[in-house]
Amino acid sequence: MRPVIPYVTAALLFGLGVYGVLRRRNAVLVLMAVELMLNAVNLILVTADTTAKALLPHGGQVFALFVIVLAAAEIGVGLAIVLQLYRMRASVAVDDVPLAERPADEPVPVAVGPAGATADGPSEVTDGPGGGLNAPEAGRPEGDR
Repeated sequence: MRPVIPYVTAALLFGLGVYGVLRRRNAVLVLMAVELMLNAVNLILVTADTTAKALLPHGGQVFALFVIVLAAAEIGVGLAIVLQLYRMRASVAVDDVPLAERPADEPVPVAVGPAGATADGPSEVTDGPGGGLNAPEAGRPEGDR
């Protein structure tokens, strides 16, 4: 058997997987790209097992089985994370995922335009006494005031 063809195919699969991980924004497509890379590693392990049998008999096939188990676990955990991300953000774009957790006492940044207008419209939050977010009635619905 000529091992050049499987090695080149594995290199192309691995390169395509790296491109997918670096370029894609959708988390599901990133997981698929990681699976391509793991399959390329499996192809290399099985090819190396068939070409170098004297060193460790069936070693590549055993390692390939471990990689398959690892890939199954990765898909299970990865899809659970993607589903939770979709439930929280209604998007699976990996660019929108916050990498650092914001402290509880730090205010949420709001884009403020001219004359106190936010992206949603004019601001109703005041800075004076008796108003604003720290007022006791600010968090209650209109009927409870």
